[in-house]
Amino acid sequence: MLALKLIVESLSFAWKALQSNLLRTILSLLGVTIGIFSIIAVLTLVDSLKTNILDSLNFLGSDVIYVHKWPWGAGGKGRDWWKEYIKRPNASYSEYKFLKSNMQTSRVVSIYAGTGSNTVKAGSNGINRIEVAGASLDYEKLFEINIENGRYLTSAEVEGGRNVVVVGHEVAKALFPKTDNPVGLYIKVKNLRFKIVGVIKREGESFMGFTSKDYTCIIPYDAFRKIYHTGTGHWNEVSSVIGMKGDQSDFGLVELENEARGLLRVKRGLKPEKKDNFTMNRPEAVAKSLDGVFDVLGVAGWVIGGFSMLVGGFGIANIMFVSVKERTSIIGLQKSLGAKNYFVLFQFLFESIFLSLIGGFAGLLLVWLLTFVPFGSLQVVLSIKNIVLGLGVSSVIGLVAGIVPAAVAARLDPVIAIRAN
Repeated sequence: MLALKLIVESLSFAWKALQSNLLRTILSLLGVTIGIFSIIAVLTLVDSLKTNILDSLNFLGSDVIYVHKWPWGAGGKGRDWWKEYIKRPNASYSEYKFLKSNMQTSRVVSIYAGTGSNTVKAGSNGINRIEVAGASLDYEKLFEINIENGRYLTSAEVEGGRNVVVVGHEVAKALFPKTDNPVGLYIKVKNLRFKIVGVIKREGESFMGFTSKDYTCIIPYDAFRKIYHTGTGHWNEVSSVIGMKGDQSDFGLVELENEARGLLRVKRGLKPEKKDNFTMNRPEAVAKSLDGVFDVLGVAGWVIGGFSMLVGGFGIANIMFVSVKERTSIIGLQKSLGAKNYFVLFQFLFESIFLSLIGGFAGLLLVWLLTFVPFGSLQVVLSIKNIVLGLGVSSVIGLVAGIVPAAVAARLDPVIAIRAN
C-alpha cells in the first residue's frame, strides 16, 4: 500500500514538474528521445535486415547439407580455386545412388543440377533468363515445392527421364498469358518439347535478389543431363549437387555430415591421409558469416545513441536538481511528519525514471513511425524485444540520472528544509 502511494505521489510530482516548465522539460528529454531512437532504430533495422536475409535463404533449407565441388563463397578466383577446387570431380549420379542406399541419418537424399539464362518458348511466346533445374526423386522435399496447378514429377517420369516439366508461376504467365491453367500444354527447352504437368505457386521476389522458383523450370535429372552434358565429363558440363535433409538439431546435422563424408570418401576411394575432394556446404554457415557485420552495426547504434543518452541523462539530472530545490520546503514538511529518508529517495527516483520513460516512449514512437517508411523489399518490424530494451534503457538512464538528486533530497535536514524559501 505504501509503495503504491509512493508511486502515485511521485508520478503526480513528475507530471507537475513537466507541466510547470514544458519547454525546459522537453529540451532536457530530447537527448533521451534521440538516444533511444538512435539505438532502437539501428537495432530494428539490423534485426529486420537479418530476418529478411534469412528469409531469402530459406530456399536453401535450414536442415540440409549439400555435397558440392567447392565451398560457397569461393567465387571464381583465388589460389585455392585454381589449385584445388577446379580439379575436383563433380558430384555424380552413382554417388547419389550410393548415398541414398547407405545413408542412415538422412530422411531425404536428392541430386540436382541447374543452369540459368535459358530461353523457354511456347509458340510465338518466349521468356529469357530462366533457371532450368534437373531433379531426381525427393527434390520437392528438399526445396519444398508448392504446386498451384497440376502435380509434381512422378517417380516413373523421373526414373525414365521423360520430357515433362514443372514450371514457375511467371514462366506460365509469360508463355500462356490467356490460359489460367497451362497443365497439359507444351513448352520448348533447347528446342526439345516438354509437357507441363504442374505449375509452382507464386513466391515473389526475395530481398537478396535470389532467383525465386517463379522463374524456374524443373525437369527430370536424366532428361537434364542429356541436354546439358551433366555427368559426362564434357568440358562444359553443368556441375551437380547432392542434397541431404536430416534432423534439424545441430547434433543431428553434425551426425549427418560425418556419415555422408565417410561414405563419400569410401565411394571416391580416398585414403586416410588424403584431403576431401568435395565440400559439405550448410546454409546456416552463410547466415553465421553475416553475424559479424550485424554485430558491428549493432555496436555502432549503441555508440551513436550512447552520446545522446549521456546528454539526456545530464538533462534529467538537471531537472531533478531544480525539482529538489523547488520542493525543499515540502521535503522538510514530509520528513517532519515522519517520512523516512528512503521514502523521499524513492519519490525522486520514481520521478526521474518516469521522466526518462517519457523520452523513451517518444523515441520508440519515432521508430514505430519509421516502420511505415518504404525501404524497397526490406520489411522493417519493431519487435517486442526492442520495445522492452528501449524502455529498459530509458529506466536505467532515469535511475542513474536521478540517484544523486534523490540522495541529496533524502539527506536534507527537515528543520533547515522547512525554513527554505
